[in-house]
Amino acid sequence: MMLAQAEVSSAAVIRTFANDSPYLFLGSVFIGVGLIAAGFTALRRKFDPLFVYFALFAVLYGLRMWVQADLTAFAFSHWWFYPRLRDAINYLIPLPAFLFFGSAGLLHRSGQLVGYAVAFTGAGLAVVAAGWGPSNTLGLINNVVVIGALLVLVVNFLIRRGGWDSDFVIVRTGLLIFAALALLDNTRGALSFRFPTIEPVGFAVFLASLGYVAARRSLQRDHELSEIQKELEVAKRIQLSILPADFPATPHFRVAARYVPMTSVAGDFYDYVVTDQKQAGLLIADVSGHGVPAALIASMVKLAAASQREHAAEPGKFLGAMNAALCGNTQNQFVTAAYAHLDSATGELRYSAAGHPPMLLARDGAVTEVEENGLMLAAFDFATYTVRSLPLQHGDRVVLYTDGIIEAADASDEFFGRKRLADLLAQSALLSPGEVADRILSAVRRWTARQDDDFTVIVCDYVQ
Repeated sequence: MMLAQAEVSSAAVIRTFANDSPYLFLGSVFIGVGLIAAGFTALRRKFDPLFVYFALFAVLYGLRMWVQADLTAFAFSHWWFYPRLRDAINYLIPLPAFLFFGSAGLLHRSGQLVGYAVAFTGAGLAVVAAGWGPSNTLGLINNVVVIGALLVLVVNFLIRRGGWDSDFVIVRTGLLIFAALALLDNTRGALSFRFPTIEPVGFAVFLASLGYVAARRSLQRDHELSEIQKELEVAKRIQLSILPADFPATPHFRVAARYVPMTSVAGDFYDYVVTDQKQAGLLIADVSGHGVPAALIASMVKLAAASQREHAAEPGKFLGAMNAALCGNTQNQFVTAAYAHLDSATGELRYSAAGHPPMLLARDGAVTEVEENGLMLAAFDFATYTVRSLPLQHGDRVVLYTDGIIEAADASDEFFGRKRLADLLAQSALLSPGEVADRILSAVRRWTARQDDDFTVIVCDYVQ
């Protein structure tokens, strides 16, 4: 007798599992999709109501399918709270659903008000069901309220025709299918009709429509990023082409320059304005900001400098003419610059700057800062620039650099600073200009935890 009852019970469990397995599988899929959405939101570290409400909607919907399955009822039939949990989850479903629809912009204002009212009504019914147990009256109220809300939702979708792109049409179609099947299921519940539950199929269609749109947009975004990357590579090659070639070999000057942009393109710039046998004109500039806008202005600096070569021996006039050419043409971005002119015929170094870090002069083992600053370029059309003149001596070393070098910060936000740069220059007296420039960049890279600015340095040795 007991064996027969056990066989009947086992057969009933098997039949129940066979009937419930499609719904249990769908429930697992919905929970998984919801957890993925929640994980994506957590990785972004930014509260996005659209993803949060969708994650809650999918997880609760999947849990409801598991909790309401007959197989679960077999397993928890003796747990007093199981009936309350089953009904409470059912009543909670509209809460994240309508919050999601509202956040997605799929409801008119009237639809939003109805949706929020329905959502919080469902929350109230869930609290009552969890506290006082199942009730046919609660179920009837829920069915009537959900039917009314779904009708409002469908009407919202049907009357709104403008402002939809193809992706939203696909999502709207999925939502309409889900809403229609949910409406059918809730009508069945309210009228006590008996036919298979089909609402989960509609929810699966809705998730599939969202997945299609997400996949298509992801592929489109990857393609756009690839195109942007190609354009940046072209821009990088163009920008590198405006930088001068190696300083030509002359009897009096040995020059090396290094340029390390923070991104593919940057706002630092340098040029050799004069490169003959007896003169060297060295220009360095730093455009405010980073990326493509700064790179475009750097190309303008190149043109402004090239057009003022007649003033190459007069640093003050040279910078003043550059400022006149740039003012009003840089979209409120400014440029700092420094220009040094070395003349072996007169044995004179002439220097002027526009809001730029001071030049370093290494002579006889000592390093001196040379500063003669005026206002930054492209900011004030009335700016003028004074000149500082120094006698040149055999073995003098001149170093020009941008502020990215001295403002490189370590993990504790301490700058590399002018003193470290000067000390490094003093310790490198026996090295060639190229070796000094490489050593400076290596020291800065070891110092900084990350590159937050462009690095540019020019080293020039005077050989009498």
